[in-house]
Amino acid sequence: MPRIPIHRGVAATVSAAALLLTAACGSSDDAGGGSGDPAGGSAKVAAVIKGLDNPFFQSMEQGIKEQAQSSGSAVTVQAANSITDTTGQADKLTGLAGQDFSCYIVNPISGTNLIQGIAQLAARDKTIVNIDSPVEAAAAKAANAAPATYIGTNNTSAGQKAGEQMLKLLPDGGKVAAIGGIAGDVTSGQRVDGFAQATTGKLELVQTVAANWERQEALTQATNILRAQPDLKGFFVANDDMGLGVARAVVTAGKAGQVKIISVDGIKDALTAVKNGEVDAVVAQYPYAIGLMGMEACQAAAKGATLPANVEAPVEVVTKENADQALAATPKPFGTYDDPFKTLLGS
Repeated sequence: MPRIPIHRGVAATVSAAALLLTAACGSSDDAGGGSGDPAGGSAKVAAVIKGLDNPFFQSMEQGIKEQAQSSGSAVTVQAANSITDTTGQADKLTGLAGQDFSCYIVNPISGTNLIQGIAQLAARDKTIVNIDSPVEAAAAKAANAAPATYIGTNNTSAGQKAGEQMLKLLPDGGKVAAIGGIAGDVTSGQRVDGFAQATTGKLELVQTVAANWERQEALTQATNILRAQPDLKGFFVANDDMGLGVARAVVTAGKAGQVKIISVDGIKDALTAVKNGEVDAVVAQYPYAIGLMGMEACQAAAKGATLPANVEAPVEVVTKENADQALAATPKPFGTYDDPFKTLLGS
């Protein structure tokens, strides 16, 4: 399969006329000029993603829409009102499920909140492409609604990469804390577990808390931990937005540079914080590439291709040494990645 330089990935797709895009949180937007006739090989796609209040999902939407533009496919993107709006997101998918789309891209807030809508799609024999956050396998099986493919970051591996980087920053060991997202969230849990696996026996993980993916809550939680653990040496944070809150807490506590911070995602503000020395490292995943490949998967399915069951999205560790390179490429990573859908599309 081809390895695509991500900053050139969109240019590599087939050029075609397309409508201009307008992004609005929670709204429906159409892009591309495809007929939506699967028999003709053109996908008509609906995507339901997490809240556009988070720049991570703004980049995901951008990847979906730019791939639709460049290839002349039609896409409608709707988003939850916030990253915790599980019911609202489910309602959006249910509303789209009865419409005339050939393929649906789903990025669920939780493992089960979109199951009802996905079951409706499966009953109508629609192609379901699951991106970023996985649909819970047991729930999908019970609903007879398994997605055709899953495209996303290996979150356990991302956590492990963060742990390995923390070991480089703390070669003499020490106490560290982990700040996760929503309690019980699969993605958050996998990242924290991966970090713990990489550091067990080498660092002391003294506390793990949930901060609901929110910057202010992470600031509060980190402040409390710093007071309770005055000799803390580092924080692992399950996303960048929370990581920026932790960075503020560390500065306020007068421990800038003394307490190491590593987060996961790769949003521009976090990359800038790495460049400026406010955050020590970011394990950057690329929602732009995830969204782009999700759209490619729908296009490949429309051409009759059998989709791979699981596709791992690219991940890069960004430190002060390569932060400029990462910033220059954002929202696309600066390395290359395997894209099996390019092969299926013959491009």
